[in-house]
Amino acid sequence: MTFRPTTTADLDLITAVTVDEPVGWIAADRYLEELREGMYRPEWTWVAEDGEGRIVARALWWGQASSEHPIALDCLHVDPSVPDRAAVGAALVEASLRAFAGQGAAKPPLYNLTLPTGWREDPAAVAALTWRQEAALAAGLTDRVERLRLEWTPDAGLPASGGRLGFTEGTDEEFLDVFRRIAVGSLDGETRRNVASMGAEAAAREEVDFYLSCPGERSWWRLARTPDGAVAGLALPSATPYNRNVGYLGVVPELRGHGYVDDILAEITRVQAAAGAELITATTDTDNAPMAAAFARAGYRVAQTRMIYSAPEA
Repeated sequence: MTFRPTTTADLDLITAVTVDEPVGWIAADRYLEELREGMYRPEWTWVAEDGEGRIVARALWWGQASSEHPIALDCLHVDPSVPDRAAVGAALVEASLRAFAGQGAAKPPLYNLTLPTGWREDPAAVAALTWRQEAALAAGLTDRVERLRLEWTPDAGLPASGGRLGFTEGTDEEFLDVFRRIAVGSLDGETRRNVASMGAEAAAREEVDFYLSCPGERSWWRLARTPDGAVAGLALPSATPYNRNVGYLGVVPELRGHGYVDDILAEITRVQAAAGAELITATTDTDNAPMAAAFARAGYRVAQTRMIYSAPEA
C-alpha cells in the first residue's frame, strides 16, 4: 500500500469518490469549489493506493484560505473492498500527520467526524463510526469529544433577554482577562484539557488568538456587564467561512447560577440576526448540559452530532 498527497493529475479520481455511509463527507462540487478558494489543496489531499495503483482511500484535510497548514480532517474514506479499513485509514492519517509535522505544523490537525442526530440507534451509523474511530485512535488522535452542532433560524424567533446586562467594547487585555477567568470551572472539554496542559493564562491566549483568526470581526466582541459595571462575562459573535455563528460566550465563576448565560446568548443572537443572518450556527459538548439547555431555550435546534478526535497536548 502506498500513501501520498495528490497532484492536480489526480483530480478526476478524487472527485469520483462517493460515500454511501451515514456520516458527513465531501462531495465533488463542494471539494472543487473550496479547492478554488484554497480551503482544500492537492498537497492536503492524501490517498492510499493498492499494489495495482488503484486509489482505495482518501483523506481530505481542510484549512482556511489563509492557513499555512491544514486545520482538520473533513473526510476519511476507505473502500469497503479493503479487508481492514481501520488499519488502512490509520496508516493514511499517520502518513498525512507526519508530512504536516515535517512541513512545520505546530500541532496535528484534528479529525471532525459528522454524524446524524440519534446515530446510536442507527446500526449503519455505528458501523461507519467504528472503523473511523479505530483509525483515528491508532493514528494518535486519542482525545475524544462528542459535540452538538446547533442552528438558529429566524422562524425560531429572537430569544428574550432579561435586560439585566449591558454590553460594551473592551481592550484585548480585558478580553484576555475574562477568557482566563471563564476557563476556571468550565464544562467545555477542550477548555479543560487546555487549562490542564498549559495553564489558564496560555489557554486563554490560545482562545483569543483562535477567534482573532476567524472570519468574524474583532469589532463584534462585547463584554457583558452588570448594572454596577462589574464584568459578568463576554459575548463573541463570530463567523465561519460558511455562516455567522455564536463564537464564544461565558460567565465569570462568581456570577454563575444567575441565568446570565441566557442574556449573553440572546445578545449574540440579536447581533447576528440584526446583521441579516438567516442561519446562526453553534457548537457545545454533549457533556456541557447547562449550555445545551441554554441553546434550547434560545430556540437553537440540534442539527448534527460531531465526534472530534485530536492529539493530546504535549
